[in-house]
Amino acid sequence: MTWLPADFAHPTRVDLDAEHHLRPIRESDVDVDHPAVMGSRERLWSLYGEAWGWPPATMTHEQDRVDLARHEREQDAHESFNYALFNADETALLGCVYIDPAEDADALISWWVVDEHVGTDLERALDAFVPKWIAEAWPFDNPRYGI
Repeated sequence: MTWLPADFAHPTRVDLDAEHHLRPIRESDVDVDHPAVMGSRERLWSLYGEAWGWPPATMTHEQDRVDLARHEREQDAHESFNYALFNADETALLGCVYIDPAEDADALISWWVVDEHVGTDLERALDAFVPKWIAEAWPFDNPRYGI
């Protein structure tokens, strides 16, 4: 299977519950993304540091903006996807879901929530939601979960 069918249209907004939703991250989200990432940086490094070298300990607002611009371009080109988890009015970024090509599967799916939501109902809801959403909305037969 190729990465994605040519006619696939990726979801542009997905409701998790009445108070939270996912949508593709944009460069303009940097003001809520940077504090979310850096506020959870040590745990995120333990998850993604070895594989991605992310997030660096000294990531600046500008470096994050450049990274988000790259994610936005990759999404537009259907090369990979970064969905941000937002509160209803998008004043807080609470986590992310990554959907990337993989050599040993149709896709590599991973996600996280900010430190303050680890072990909460929000994290449990996202944990239950993501595999179901991937199965229902994405054209993958063999996704791999985790990094």
